[in-house]
Amino acid sequence: MTDAYSNIDTCDTFPKLLLHNAKRWPDGKAIREKEFGIWQSHSWSQVADEIRALACGLAAIGLKRGDKLAIVGDNRPRLYWSMCAAQVIGAIPVPVYQDSVADEMAYVIDHAEISIAIVENQEQVDKLFEIKERCENLRDIVYDDGRGMRRYAEPFLHAFDEVQEQGRAYDKANPNFFDDSVANGAGSQTAIMLYTSGTTGRPKGVVLSFDNVIRTAANGVAFDSLNADDEVLAYLPMAWVGDNLFSFAQSYVTGFCVSCPESSDTVMLDLRELGPTYFFAPPSIFENILTTVMIRMEDASPLKRSVFHYFMDVAKRCGIKLLNGDAVSIKDRLLYGLGQILVYGPLKNTLGFSRIRLAYTAGEAIGPDMFDFYRSLGINLKQLYGSTEASVYITIQADGEIKADTVGKAAPDVELKIADNGEVMFRSPGAFVEYFKNPAATRETKTDDGWVHTGDAGILDASGELKIIDRAKDVGKLNDGSLVPPKYIENKLKFFSDIKEAVVFGHNRDFCAAFINIDLVAVGSWAERNNVAYGSYQELTANPDVIESIRGHIEKVNRDLAADENLAGSQIRRFMVLHKELDADDGELTRTRKVRRGFIADKYGILIEALYDGSTHAEIETEVTFEDGRKGVVRADLQVLDIATQSAEPLRKAS
Repeated sequence: MTDAYSNIDTCDTFPKLLLHNAKRWPDGKAIREKEFGIWQSHSWSQVADEIRALACGLAAIGLKRGDKLAIVGDNRPRLYWSMCAAQVIGAIPVPVYQDSVADEMAYVIDHAEISIAIVENQEQVDKLFEIKERCENLRDIVYDDGRGMRRYAEPFLHAFDEVQEQGRAYDKANPNFFDDSVANGAGSQTAIMLYTSGTTGRPKGVVLSFDNVIRTAANGVAFDSLNADDEVLAYLPMAWVGDNLFSFAQSYVTGFCVSCPESSDTVMLDLRELGPTYFFAPPSIFENILTTVMIRMEDASPLKRSVFHYFMDVAKRCGIKLLNGDAVSIKDRLLYGLGQILVYGPLKNTLGFSRIRLAYTAGEAIGPDMFDFYRSLGINLKQLYGSTEASVYITIQADGEIKADTVGKAAPDVELKIADNGEVMFRSPGAFVEYFKNPAATRETKTDDGWVHTGDAGILDASGELKIIDRAKDVGKLNDGSLVPPKYIENKLKFFSDIKEAVVFGHNRDFCAAFINIDLVAVGSWAERNNVAYGSYQELTANPDVIESIRGHIEKVNRDLAADENLAGSQIRRFMVLHKELDADDGELTRTRKVRRGFIADKYGILIEALYDGSTHAEIETEVTFEDGRKGVVRADLQVLDIATQSAEPLRKAS
């Protein structure tokens, strides 16, 4: 138990924890950033000085208690400092997804009643300029990176350094302001407002108190014995609750160091160079890493490929047992040790996973095959189940109690139950205060006695382990009564390196069908190795060899489904390889890459019908959004393909 954790009753806000850490570990590394290829570190005492200057500067330009401060950009120390600086004053930080297009940003800025925004660079400034007239409360914009800003002369635009300079002057003139403001903070006050991903409509502003976030973070710290010597890489969006808890809250509770990558393009390089001890990633990141590994192995020599696959078979057989401390034969122990020298160790070093003692995945369900792949390498990867409304933690996996198909037991101080309709509900210290300006949605989600509806369907096994089936509203049934859990099937499909995204249909239909997105990196690498010429993503999706490869993957998934008597009826009978990637900019995915099923059903209704009416092809025109915000149209004539299903009865007899 860390010193800070033992004092959360008195250090009940992040500004109080900041001053505590600056006193406890004045020279301890709090945060670092890779800039121009060099890691620049800041101690806790330095961070406290920077935040003091910024908080006073924000007060000088008019930020007041109760105001909302938007924060937009990649993971940067100054943006993390901005969150705490706002909290010093009693203002509420509202991180915004940095890759949001201007219209998406306008909704959050306007709905949250943002008065001041602190942004990373010119790109974000330009977005705010575009929407400022629509956001009547937005008064001032502060920017961190001055590149490209020389010709901007608007009076409401301020450089970060200039605001801090004003803050130092304000601090001298008002020497008690900072300390009094910190002292006036309380755990019951609002710490942050985070917007949901908006899978079913407009995002909702989730109001979280200091008690919500700090007590939840502290429980996680105690559960996994995190301490000031741990290190994490902060690369996930600051607007996501996971980053807020793992890269901000737990750092303040334990005093461990948070590292910010040089850019989003260098994350994997920086991860390898840093070698964190504590790592968190949603399944999509682990999927991307696995895709990279498989592509590299396809490019390797035949000897290296055969060695890799041989030792991965060894790892699959005994790696997880060794990690769990189960009995393993001497022969397998020796083979696994040799594999550690030849394959697993070098692979983990290449990925930056050599020092990891604890890794978590959450956000969406991870495919069991993928989960087992990482654990078989000796990586202590665990699952947790959470939500923004829970300040992350609902369930968590304990060492030695890890199953690929469950997300663990109730986290510390969390109560868990399954409603009569199969929906998972929880009650915890992290349960959100309310949805901002939406009392009706608050009442629908949170009961008077504190139970929160998650919207997910799940079951509790005899040992109290939770298994999430799918979103409660997404779990359906075929016309013959067979269960259809689309997300479960989609995750099995996405285990294959050349499938990036999948969308499964079947509710109130006679059979299941699927849209498939290829992974351009993986399939493009295959094309280069085999001298297959292509001019576009669309052309690659129509390649007969690519389609046959996808067919093989779906047949493998069908065999797995056939082996489960509860899911045998949900095998995929028809599929279509989409002509474009599903994209958040086009509204098809949320900013956290969750499928927006309702939107896709409306947008691609003609394709869905083609899957079910016996058509062999379907024509479509699709509007797309380019990176610079321009719109365009993609036209395609897509193949609708049948696929063989497996008989469940022989498989059950053989097992």
